[in-house]
Amino acid sequence: MRTFDLTPFHRSTIGFDRLFSLLDQTNGQGSSDGSSGYPPYNIERSGENEFRISVAVSGFSKDEISIVSKENTLTIKGEKVANENNDSKSEVLYRGIASRAFERQFQLADFVQVKNASLENGLLHVDLVREIPEAKKPRVIPISGGEKSSPVIENETAKAAA
Repeated sequence: MRTFDLTPFHRSTIGFDRLFSLLDQTNGQGSSDGSSGYPPYNIERSGENEFRISVAVSGFSKDEISIVSKENTLTIKGEKVANENNDSKSEVLYRGIASRAFERQFQLADFVQVKNASLENGLLHVDLVREIPEAKKPRVIPISGGEKSSPVIENETAKAAA
């Protein structure tokens, strides 16, 4: 995969810092542990303002996964508890199922809230909903004609004269 160094553009632009940070994270440069591909995930749109993030976390239980939403960042962490097969008499000859710790971060748009999280069949589903406050929604402002404003002015003039 090709990597692009966007550092020279950081100095010559103002106000695009978040855009360049997102591009760096997409290229994998923002990840310090180098495991940018683990665990795999899907982002689905299930409605006009509803989204679902599905993360493949096979082998992890609910107690080993934490989901934190802070400001516009959703962080999903998974840490395996020490090997619970110590009491068993079997030994693993080949370990092909990944059970390493992970941390996956998602940048959320404004007004996106976490609605629900569920773990089923090795997939962690995080449901998101975009709830725009009434103050931020567009309003339709009616346009009044010249006829309606004239009687109001005449009434005010008549009251002032009396």
